[in-house]
Amino acid sequence: MKLSTKSRYGLRALFDIAFHTGMLPSQIKDISRRQQISPRYLEQIFQELKKAGLLKSKRGPQGGYRLTRKPEEISVLDVIRATEGRLALVECGTSDNQACALDSQCVTQKVWRGAAKALSDYLAGVTLADLCAMGREIGMEQELDHRFMYFI
Repeated sequence: MKLSTKSRYGLRALFDIAFHTGMLPSQIKDISRRQQISPRYLEQIFQELKKAGLLKSKRGPQGGYRLTRKPEEISVLDVIRATEGRLALVECGTSDNQACALDSQCVTQKVWRGAAKALSDYLAGVTLADLCAMGREIGMEQELDHRFMYFI
């Protein structure tokens, strides 16, 4: 199984929002600059993430994209399912998802199902908050958004 750039970039973008702005809105130009992802491509990915209920957007000078849930409530698996659909290591059966002719007698299906479950369980157990902690551990610096800084 190979994940598309939609999943990889989507996860990087959601991590970026969680790490740099938390629950506040983040502008796509800033995410694009920090993650080195085209703003147009991010817009496409964000449409899928919004449809899946992981992001909300708000227009205007104080607007941008923000997470719909806390970083500890969004898993890597949530992002992959939003961008890729169902997580499957192999597709048993025909292209129109009919049952395989060997369905009841194929021992390898158990291997693939077990591997897919182990991978799903692992990805479900890693959250955006975990990625933020990893970022701090490796010394990543948080960039403060000037839109939310107030001086007295």
